[in-house]
Amino acid sequence: MRLLFIGDIVGRSGRIALIERLPKLREAWRLDCVIVNGENAAGGFGITEPILVDFLAAGADCVTLGNHAFDQREALSFIAHQPRLVRPRNYPRGTPGSGAALVETKGGARVLVVNLMGRTFMDALDDPFAAGAEEIAACPLGEACDAAVIDFHAEASSEKQAFAHFVDGRVSLVVGTHTHVPTADHQILPAGTAYITDVGMTGDYESIIGMDKEEPIRRFLQKTPGGRLEPSGGEATLCAIAVETDTRGLAEKVAPVRIGGRLSPAKPDFWD
Repeated sequence: MRLLFIGDIVGRSGRIALIERLPKLREAWRLDCVIVNGENAAGGFGITEPILVDFLAAGADCVTLGNHAFDQREALSFIAHQPRLVRPRNYPRGTPGSGAALVETKGGARVLVVNLMGRTFMDALDDPFAAGAEEIAACPLGEACDAAVIDFHAEASSEKQAFAHFVDGRVSLVVGTHTHVPTADHQILPAGTAYITDVGMTGDYESIIGMDKEEPIRRFLQKTPGGRLEPSGGEATLCAIAVETDTRGLAEKVAPVRIGGRLSPAKPDFWD
């Protein structure tokens, strides 16, 4: 199975890059399942229902979130009737929405998508390790699903790495999100799980993690209240991770994807 996970969409430039490029990528690479992190899609903070609908129409099969999941208050209501929008599974009991989705591809395969949020240097949510283990046990790879992808939205690289080794061999891919900077450690772990510490953002890299530079710099210099953070509007680099799985649902191939914008280009040579 051919899987593509696209990193955090930031603002209008990120949305444009996704909507313009994803349909062509789906066709050219014959993708079975595409997952997109959309927690920064609406002005850098959260997601709206029209944006979600646009992402799904462009070819996303599932959209994950993170610590900005409910920055747009309307998400508290529309997430209940959008099963392909997934917020972190380890939010407290009673939080609207679901932390996992079982997506059926056009070819009839089943892909489990789980969203988790780390706790190191972030909000103290429920244990992501326990929450992830529960979802994996409820939908085992090779039995109830043909592939399993976990978006681990976290600040600390050590927490992401620890979780990936914790579930190695039980899921197809663990992809780190949140820090908006792509790492160079894409690999297949010993038991067959593909991993990257951070897939990077889909946004303008002439910025500070996707935001116009002036206000973040001012905050570091002055430490006083100021203006609102605004997404940078230059051409976005689409950052993603490409994975091909075997008949067991484990990873056979993994490669980074970087298209457009300022970063050096990268594409999987195994899908040419």
